[in-house]
Amino acid sequence: MVERLLLGPGPSNVPPEVMAAMLRPTLGHLDPDFLACMQRVRERLQQVFRTRNQLTLAASGTGTAGMELVLTNLVEPRDKVVVVVNGFFGGRGVEMAKRLGGEVVEAKFPWGEPADVGAVEKALAAAKPALLYFVHAETSTGVRNEAAALAAAGRKHGALVLMDCVTSLGGLEVDVDRFGVDAAFSGSQKCLGAPSGLAPVTLGERALAKIAARKTPVPSIYLDALWLEKYWGSERAYHHTAPIHMVYAFEEALRLVLEEGLEQRWQRHVAAHRALAAGLQAMGFELLPPAAARLPMLNAVRLRDGIDEAALRKRLLLEHAIEVGAGLGELKGRILRVGLMGVNANRGAAIRFLAAFEECLAAQGAKVPAGAGVAAALAG
Repeated sequence: MVERLLLGPGPSNVPPEVMAAMLRPTLGHLDPDFLACMQRVRERLQQVFRTRNQLTLAASGTGTAGMELVLTNLVEPRDKVVVVVNGFFGGRGVEMAKRLGGEVVEAKFPWGEPADVGAVEKALAAAKPALLYFVHAETSTGVRNEAAALAAAGRKHGALVLMDCVTSLGGLEVDVDRFGVDAAFSGSQKCLGAPSGLAPVTLGERALAKIAARKTPVPSIYLDALWLEKYWGSERAYHHTAPIHMVYAFEEALRLVLEEGLEQRWQRHVAAHRALAAGLQAMGFELLPPAAARLPMLNAVRLRDGIDEAALRKRLLLEHAIEVGAGLGELKGRILRVGLMGVNANRGAAIRFLAAFEECLAAQGAKVPAGAGVAAALAG
């Protein structure tokens, strides 16, 4: 197997210290030493989420399992749910809420544009929902939604606020308590720099009160938040066999995040993004979202007419060992999704991509100024 530079929408490359952590001895899932490891993970996650929520843990499963956990615990049949949709993952939130029996109101916006908070507030005022659900960092478009403003609108209208921060956690400011978010979830494999397989989640007191007041049981044992809390919390009651070595790796990844410092890590992601954006612009390419709403860790590159997107990605992978992501949904074939996440959020990765991108464009006969992208990234 060939080692790749993973510059797609996730996973990102895993630091060697995190890979080495997976070589620790296997322990039982109720071994005191492993339970101590779980406690360290909880405490570090509270720091990374910037929350005092006691129910903060790493659920077994990918980021989609975190989405399922939050929605399955908090959406009951006939609950009204306003879902912000300006990309693929907002749409997935709609589908999940409907499958749980929720009465969904979609606050829809064009793909590539941030949600209009005023329009969301109008939807909230009209629907009077139990819940507001939004994606902080829309991975399909590279758009950042205004988390604090959306959360404030939700609370103003009496809704619990649920946030998808799968792509933003560890690479962009996430402050659950300051934002006023009641429940949030993420994934281990993007800006946090661990292998995929764990879903960080955090639920506040208002969310726990909603679960306690449910008229129907949570329709999943595996993702029942209160049962998981009994395992991760003080009772240490059996729930399931945790992925022991994944938790080891995640503990080490969180240690590295906090050792670097959250603010410094956010700034590093921004610096890498700026180098990439400068290089793309010098080559005659633009990013999809407006500048003020761009994500630093996920860059949606608009492609010109006549460029074969699939062939370009294939050449990047096979000739340059660089993986990037394709467009989803209505953006299929129109964009490349270039991730600069975790250990890959650096100018060197951006420059390597720009040089390879130029070669792949030339192979298709596209005209770009030779070396301009790399030079602009270096200058930035």
